Amino acid sequence: MWELDSAEGHRGRVGVLLPDGTVPGPVHYDIGSGATFHKSTDWHIYDGTLGAPRAERMRGACACGWFGEDTYPIEWDKVSRREPYRYDITGPQEDWATHARETAAGAWPIPEDLVDLIARLRARVDELEHGDILAGLRVIGELDLIIACSGGYFARAATGRYPDDEIAQALGSTEQALTTRLRRYDRGYY
Repeated sequence: MWELDSAEGHRGRVGVLLPDGTVPGPVHYDIGSGATFHKSTDWHIYDGTLGAPRAERMRGACACGWFGEDTYPIEWDKVSRREPYRYDITGPQEDWATHARETAAGAWPIPEDLVDLIARLRARVDELEHGDILAGLRVIGELDLIIACSGGYFARAATGRYPDDEIAQALGSTEQALTTRLRRYDRGYY
């Protein structure tokens, strides 16, 4: 799965299409004794072996339900059964990254003075990772206090005023990720 920091919950992956243009369901495997079956939707599983359908094309896909319009042929003779991750999936990945960036760009704007402040804070914390670890931990503690003091207020105020889908869009998030985030803020778990 692919993720961008600025598009919470928008986890990308390679989606596949069968020759008739349909999206296959998960492939189920009986791995031995027991009542449960393993299932997978990894793109390379759809190679036509072990009862799996054979996919013809791939495209970008996102946990939010988005699918890329562009599709790319799968050349199964070039896909290593042992190392499918070596196969070129840059087309679907770049399409998803564009979707995730567009989602993040459509989020509610952060005040300009805070954009600069947050960027400088991130850069400085990154520097501390390679130097003063205890100072870095202290900074993270201060950020935790800000969230603990203000997170619950903003979560309750937003949910009292806006529907979840609008809040999720404003944050560049999915509704599922939003629910987790708001619960964490409201209860002080972060």
